[in-house]
Amino acid sequence: MAEREWPKGDELLSPDRVRDGRATSGNVLAPRPRTGSQVDRGAATELAMRTRAGGPESKPGRRGRGAESPSSLRAPLRRRVQESLIAGILFLGSAVSVLTTIGIVAVLFVEASSFFVEVSPIEFLTGTRWAPLFVPQAFGVLPLLAGSLLVAAGAALVALPIGLASAIYLSEYAAPRVRGIVKPALEVLAGIPTVVYGFFALTFVTPILQGIWPETQIFNALSASIVVGVMIIPVVASLSEDAMSAVPQPLREGAYALGATKLEVSLRTVLPAALSGVVASFILAISRAIGETMIVTIAAGATPNLTLNPLESVQTMTAYIVQVSMGEVSFGTVEYQTIFAVGLTLFAITLLMNIISLFVLKRFREVYE
Repeated sequence: MAEREWPKGDELLSPDRVRDGRATSGNVLAPRPRTGSQVDRGAATELAMRTRAGGPESKPGRRGRGAESPSSLRAPLRRRVQESLIAGILFLGSAVSVLTTIGIVAVLFVEASSFFVEVSPIEFLTGTRWAPLFVPQAFGVLPLLAGSLLVAAGAALVALPIGLASAIYLSEYAAPRVRGIVKPALEVLAGIPTVVYGFFALTFVTPILQGIWPETQIFNALSASIVVGVMIIPVVASLSEDAMSAVPQPLREGAYALGATKLEVSLRTVLPAALSGVVASFILAISRAIGETMIVTIAAGATPNLTLNPLESVQTMTAYIVQVSMGEVSFGTVEYQTIFAVGLTLFAITLLMNIISLFVLKRFREVYE
C-alpha cells in the first residue's frame, strides 16, 4: 500500500488551501491561525511554566521595580530633614532624662563615699541611735528607716483597701456617666499640694486622734500616715481601674453565663485577671509614700525615734534631709554628707520596690488576644 503524502507546513497555509480561515488537504485539517488573545494566553502559560522551573522570569517584581525612577522613590529633601530634626529632638529628650538620672546617682555615690570614709557602713546600717548634729555623735540610720516604714505602712493600710474598692466600683459597678464624674474628682486629690495635706494633718486630724487617744503627741506618725494614705488613694484607684478595664469583656460574660453574681465576677474573675496591674499600683503607691516629704515634716515631727508606736513623734529619712538642707550645717562636713548617705539609702529602697514592681508585672501579667 502506497504511503500517503502529507502536505508540508508551508503548504498547509497556502492561499489555494485556505478557505474561510481554514486550510484543508484531503482529510487533514490545518490549525487555525492564533488570535491576539490566544497569543497572550500562550505567553502567560509559558511564563508560568518557566517560573515553576525556576527560570530567569521567576522574579518578575524586580524587573518592574527596576523600571521605576530612583528619584520617585525618595522623599523630598525638606521632608527628610524635618523627620531627622524631629528624631533628634525626641532623642535629646530621652537623653536628658537618662543623663539626669545618671547625674543624680553619681552625686549620691560620690558624696556618700566621702561619708563612709569617716563612718563605718556597718555602724550606719545597724546603729539604733541617730544624732549627727549633737555630741556625742551617732550615725545609726535605723530610727530614720523605721520612721519612714512606719508612715508608709500606715498609709498603705489606708490607701490600698479604699483605692482598690474605688477601682472595683468604677470598673464594674459605676455607670459611664457616674464614672466620668467620680474618677476626675478622685484624681483631684493628687493635685493638692502636699504642704496643704501637712497642715490638714496637724490642725484637723491630730486633734481628732487626741480626742480618741489622749496620749497622742502633737507630732505623731499616725496622723501623717492617714493623710499620706489619702494622698496616694488616686494612684491605687486610677492604676487599678485601668488594669481592670483592660480585662476582656468575654471573661465577664462567661462568668455571668455560669451564674456568677456581679460581686463574684469582680472578685473572682476580673481581679485575678488584672492582678499584675493591681499589685504594681500597690507597690508604686507605697514607694510614693516612702518618698513623701512635706506631710511627714509638718505632721510627724523631727525626733529620730526607733519605735513602732504610731502615736509618738518620729522622723523619716526625707524629713531629716529637709532639716539639714536648711543651712544649719557647714558645707563639706560629715554632718552635711549625712544627707547624701540617707538619700542613697532612700534611693536604694525605692529602686528595689520598682524592681519588684517590674518583676510582678512580668511574672503575673495576663496577655489576651
